[in-house]
Amino acid sequence: MKTLFSRKHTFLAAAVTAALMTTGCNKPAEKAVAPAAAQTELTSLEQKVTYIVGYRMAKQAQQGEFALDKGVMGMAIQDVADEKEPRIAQEDQQKIMMEFQTQQEAKRKAETDKASAENLAKGKAFLEENAKKDGVKTTESGLQYKVITAVEDAASPKAEDTVKVHYHGTLIDGTVFDSSVDRGQPVTFPVSGVIQGWVEGLQLMKLGEKYELYIPAELAYGENGTGPIGPNAALIFEVELIEINPEAPAGHPHGGGDGHGH
Repeated sequence: MKTLFSRKHTFLAAAVTAALMTTGCNKPAEKAVAPAAAQTELTSLEQKVTYIVGYRMAKQAQQGEFALDKGVMGMAIQDVADEKEPRIAQEDQQKIMMEFQTQQEAKRKAETDKASAENLAKGKAFLEENAKKDGVKTTESGLQYKVITAVEDAASPKAEDTVKVHYHGTLIDGTVFDSSVDRGQPVTFPVSGVIQGWVEGLQLMKLGEKYELYIPAELAYGENGTGPIGPNAALIFEVELIEINPEAPAGHPHGGGDGHGH
């Protein structure tokens, strides 16, 4: 199963790649069109297109991981419009962009390492206190769970089964990162296709039961995290087991849809 969230490439990566490709190309540039004088009305189609291109470029640059210097950006655009040689030699541009990319990657790694250590400590402290609460049980793996709704004499799913569930997922600070309950749409997936905390937790449950699972980072997404789930984040899921091996609708195989809790 796919993970629920996937990381998107930042604009910076795209911008750096584009810059590297540009500096490696020796084709002569087409003659630039001189910018129009400052005005409040955009009348011609060319003016409107030029404005859109410039606005989008500035907006994307603003979202990069550096402080946008409007004066320098304007100077670069003006130099192109005036057909001037670049103020930074072509052979130096690639080196500068690579140096900047390396610098930003090191910065991101330092930030991730810091967040990872903080989340790990917070998760450990939370789970230690949570284990002392009434009704909370801890398995050998470190998974914690609490039975919210119990059912007697019902079947439990096995690793090779498919299940239909409702779930509500939060971080330990209460932040909701995903919820089939909020969407009003239960999900179906193979038991073995989710994070380890779910694989174990689902097999503890009986059909019709509702559990609260408290999942340590090593049984969730670990030091990588995913989407709004940071590195080494402990997770909380309220899970209701609705069906085991539900009959798939015509044309839809078991476990269809996006992955949840995995």
